Amino acid sequence: MGRYVARRLLQMIPVFFGTTLLIFLMVYSLPGDPVAGLFGDKGTDPATLAKLRHEHGLDLPIMQQYWNYISGIMFHFDFGQQIRSGREITDVLGNAFPVTLRLAFFAFAIEIVLGLTLGILAGLKAGKLVDNLILIFTLLIISMPVFVLGFIVKSVFAFQLGWIEPNVSNDETWGELIAPAVVLGSLSLAYVARLTRTSMAENLRADYVRTAIAKGLPKRRVIGVHLMRNSMIPVVTFLGTDIGALMGGAVVTEGIFNVKGVGGLIYDSIVRREGLTVVGVVTVLVVVYLIASLLVDLLYAVMDPRIRYA
Repeated sequence: MGRYVARRLLQMIPVFFGTTLLIFLMVYSLPGDPVAGLFGDKGTDPATLAKLRHEHGLDLPIMQQYWNYISGIMFHFDFGQQIRSGREITDVLGNAFPVTLRLAFFAFAIEIVLGLTLGILAGLKAGKLVDNLILIFTLLIISMPVFVLGFIVKSVFAFQLGWIEPNVSNDETWGELIAPAVVLGSLSLAYVARLTRTSMAENLRADYVRTAIAKGLPKRRVIGVHLMRNSMIPVVTFLGTDIGALMGGAVVTEGIFNVKGVGGLIYDSIVRREGLTVVGVVTVLVVVYLIASLLVDLLYAVMDPRIRYA
């Protein structure tokens, strides 16, 4: 197991560099000049623009800019500065990421609890009324865009019923994050429920389940130990990749509920051509994806004793 973990960690290095380089090139290939954008429509003289570009290293070749960026992260944990505000990007990320982490954690917990519950119930009742109702419900969620669901939740529960606040305050309390977390995790919840349902229904017909029942094992043990452990492997795979998706995909949800997190930071940075901020956010998300992928692979061996890593 130790050798496998070490090998996976080494494999993450080229993936990290390749992904960050690709994002860096994509961001800096976008049209527009972030320095010229500081002066708006009035503009300024070319000498001032050249001076500011030199101060921020934007006059260097693109590969030199990338090396300065990645070396600053590796050796000094320095993501650079925002052009418009002059703030350190580490401070900006430090303010935005905790909010999105709490929102993503809440949404992740909702999708695990409700998604697995609905999926297990549908899988054990495959072909019956309960199963059909759950399939219709999840299909409805999957077919509904996130921004539509967000506006429905906000209109009904905030403006009509008055159960929640329409916007999240600057304190971002757990109670205020319930509605955006439900919206953010709704699509993943539906996928988790359907994956769990399909896997459970297939494994119910497997030989090892029939053998366990024939041996006289209690139904609770057959379902909880034998059936669940084998059925959760595809679900765990989806959940592992969904961690990063929840953090990076909160742009719409955070915009609807005025959450000051990573989603709003990405949107504002793209509009203002703050390339380093966008790359910094994506760099952190890449690390989250890589760690989640490694943890998922290790969980396979825990859930299925037949899987062993040399």
